[in-house]
Amino acid sequence: MSPIEQSIKAKIEKIGTPLKDWDINIYRGVLTGFNDAFIISGEKRDEILANCKNEIERKKTAELIRPILRGRDIKRYEYNFADLYLINTHNGVKEKNIPRIDIKDYPAIKKHLDEYWEKIEKRADQGDTPYNLRNCVYMDEFFQPHIGYCEIGIEMDACMIESGIFINNKIYMVTGKHLEFLIIFFNSKLFNKIILQSANVTGGKGVDFMNKIHCIIPNQQQIAEAKKLLKNNSTDYEKDEFINNIYNLTPLQKEYLQTI
Repeated sequence: MSPIEQSIKAKIEKIGTPLKDWDINIYRGVLTGFNDAFIISGEKRDEILANCKNEIERKKTAELIRPILRGRDIKRYEYNFADLYLINTHNGVKEKNIPRIDIKDYPAIKKHLDEYWEKIEKRADQGDTPYNLRNCVYMDEFFQPHIGYCEIGIEMDACMIESGIFINNKIYMVTGKHLEFLIIFFNSKLFNKIILQSANVTGGKGVDFMNKIHCIIPNQQQIAEAKKLLKNNSTDYEKDEFINNIYNLTPLQKEYLQTI
């Protein structure tokens, strides 16, 4: 790092709190072991639902088929939904008294998965049966708003994802408090040009890397301002200024960030 970059990084670390000490969680997305069977198109979803015997079965089956995003779908402050869905035949969570999905209760889904039996039966990443996904103790975290970002990439490009939308294993999600503030921080030039220089050579941004990042815990006024910036679709410059001012960057430091 150049001297000016080192001075900016020092300010971040001096007044920031490591993300591991925040009231947040960082998790990786779902690994199916065989995407061709468990990640389906909207057309296939409609076909499966049409094969249900009655409305009750159809509603129950529809609840199990969740929209899913891939790494390539994640953009800066937004995502592109590719009309893909995850068959969430999860393995349950014993610690939370959530039973695993019994495929016998979903005959239309079973019929679809049986077409791939030779592949799903042999895969390593599976639950108690080949029909079930591998254990995922944080499964319920997908059912609250979360930040999504790709592990690999030279920039962060984070976006907010609504409750009930799943992500694949190329994406990490952040759940917990102050997400509106964090997403502006993650997408800022301060983060992308200074903090990400410490990432490994592949651009990896896994849990270990993220936990070491220092970020100031916002006060109520800063939280309100972050929400306002997002709601008003403020410019990147306005969002960067918001973050830069929180870290008390000098005019020279701000100017430098705008030029790199």
